[in-house]
Amino acid sequence: MLITTPAGSREAVIAACRPVPEERRTVTVLFVDIVGSTRLVERLDPEDVRALQRAYFGTVASVLRRWRGVVEKYVGDAVMALFGTSGSDGLDAYRAVRAGLDIQAALERRRPAGIRLRVRVGVATGEVLLDLAGVHDGGHGAASGAVITTAARLQEHAPPGGVVVCPVTRTAVAGLVEQRPLATLTLAGKALPLDVWRVTGAAGSRPARHRVPLVGRRRELAGAADEVTRALRERRPRWISLVGPPGSGRSRLLHEVTRAVSHVDGVPVRRRVTACPPYPCGELAPLADLVRPRPDGSVADGPVADGPGSGVLAAFLAAPDDDTVAARAVVACREALLGLAADAPVVVAVDDLDRAAPALRRFLHQLHVAAGERGLPLAVVTTCGSGSADPLPTPARRIPVEPLGPLDTGRLLRHLLDRAGRPAALAARLVALVGGSPAVATAYASADPAGEPGGVPAAARRLVDARLDRLDGTHRAVLLAGAARSGPVVAASVEAMLGWPAGRAGPVLRALAAAGLIRQVTADGWAVDALVARVAAMRLSRAVRADFARRLRAAKDTAAGRVPAAGTGVPSRGAGEREVCPLGAGRSRRSGGGARPAPVPPDRPDGSDALCPVPGQPGRSGALRAVPARPGQPVRAGPATGGATGTVADAAEWSRWRNGPASAVTAWPGQRTDPSPAVPARQERRTGPPGRVGRNRRRTGSGGQALGLAA
Repeated sequence: MLITTPAGSREAVIAACRPVPEERRTVTVLFVDIVGSTRLVERLDPEDVRALQRAYFGTVASVLRRWRGVVEKYVGDAVMALFGTSGSDGLDAYRAVRAGLDIQAALERRRPAGIRLRVRVGVATGEVLLDLAGVHDGGHGAASGAVITTAARLQEHAPPGGVVVCPVTRTAVAGLVEQRPLATLTLAGKALPLDVWRVTGAAGSRPARHRVPLVGRRRELAGAADEVTRALRERRPRWISLVGPPGSGRSRLLHEVTRAVSHVDGVPVRRRVTACPPYPCGELAPLADLVRPRPDGSVADGPVADGPGSGVLAAFLAAPDDDTVAARAVVACREALLGLAADAPVVVAVDDLDRAAPALRRFLHQLHVAAGERGLPLAVVTTCGSGSADPLPTPARRIPVEPLGPLDTGRLLRHLLDRAGRPAALAARLVALVGGSPAVATAYASADPAGEPGGVPAAARRLVDARLDRLDGTHRAVLLAGAARSGPVVAASVEAMLGWPAGRAGPVLRALAAAGLIRQVTADGWAVDALVARVAAMRLSRAVRADFARRLRAAKDTAAGRVPAAGTGVPSRGAGEREVCPLGAGRSRRSGGGARPAPVPPDRPDGSDALCPVPGQPGRSGALRAVPARPGQPVRAGPATGGATGTVADAAEWSRWRNGPASAVTAWPGQRTDPSPAVPARQERRTGPPGRVGRNRRRTGSGGQALGLAA
């Protein structure tokens, strides 16, 4: 579920991120540099060098923008880009690798100034501290972390024209690209050798392998299979959409549905299955798998291989990534599939339709309508995400793929743990973390996550990161604030941590609950999903955590009627009095008048919450009043008695306050109450006579009134 807050300008977008100005994020870093640039520029005229650089940087930047990369900096002839800084889709590493391959191909085609440029590309994935407001092209210093150096070192060891990836990136793109191992490298500054791989291109479609029994999907499987059977038997085409978030097992369910309907009234059913890869090279490339001849004689019929459009189909199958050739083959592909349906029942299954280009969706809609007009036995079964708003043709049915229940999750975990050779007893403590997601269960069961950051497998973190990045800055800040605390999340605490007015966090919490990220546990308390809380807490930097704790502590002090502790940065004032603790108290900054703000008195050593009682007002605490000053000096803040503020001219009152009996002296919590000794002579010499100005001396008026600190 996409949650956004409308914003009309870039400043508004940055302001939405300001509640949490920085995050720790897993990003993929790409480094690209020209091979032999020094020798190249030495033999060129400076004007030719400038033209070459413009063409080179323009080509690289355009490819990076197409793959949603952010140029962080230019270092000589090298370009550094970040993937996953915002709006992560869980495929940041894949987009970075594809961008590296496209940069190589684009420079080979363009050849600026007739010169063949060879570049090296290094790609590494790891954790950085990210400045959210500074993430834009040319935002130098927006990211900090060791992974940046790793990517730069990998680029140095990459072969000319090659793309080299680290082990983390290799795991993230496994099955999506073709890669082969290279020799183990010892990188400068790295204590241990590093295994590296070279990426050679995007991987073709491969059938998924399912080795674990289907668990907890009996009702969804029966419903989808019944819809398909009815459509084929009645010769009334239907569209069945399996809807669920990534990792919910919707692809596995699609596989089981196509297997469940193998015959209708004794007639074999022909299955045409394809999957939409992330960011396909061609808009209609997945269509090739629907019309490609099969080795099985039951589906390699004449209409697909030898029909009237066989020449156009052959050209399309030879170059499925060519959009021009594919556009000419659309009609031939549709007629080929309709011809198959005229001979026998056909099921067209398309996995991850939400990744498909509009041209492929349009083709499937036209196929469904044409089959209905001709009365052919054809059913279209697709999978898509929960937030997909693509309208379905009629008749159609959406079958939601909900998270597994605790019992089914435990059964699945025991199957996966047994297959991985790990103790089945681990399933009991993993159930809460898995949250009913088969993909997360597979990630936790396949390997021990103890070596992963935060104890969260990388595959599970990518899924959760994608869910968090579908939130805007306001909703994500509330979720991060809730994850920073243990126990139920209360709206008042979130508002205190973020510095918001009362009533602002309530609607945001309800929106997060509707998105399935939190759930209500009490009348005013919310609980964050266990895995979401872990991943969200991993995004918080130490500075943000400390700021949250400081603001929450100050809010509790204020609610209890206490003066906020030093360093909270929260002002506190009594009725008609000046601020006791302005923002920045205790720091080296000066206030507008040139005087340092008075330090906030320390808390009680015993940790009690109440202030010392005010003389003459038993049991009263938590208020502030004007403390008598020296004759002619402005008052200062102290425990409140309701007295008036102003300049005290009565020396006797000052003497009674300063030198009275210990029992009558009102002190700050933890402050000594015995009478103060006389001012030593050296202190008098340091202060100097009235009106004298110098380093660390007060400027005073004729009546001894303090005017502020001298520079």
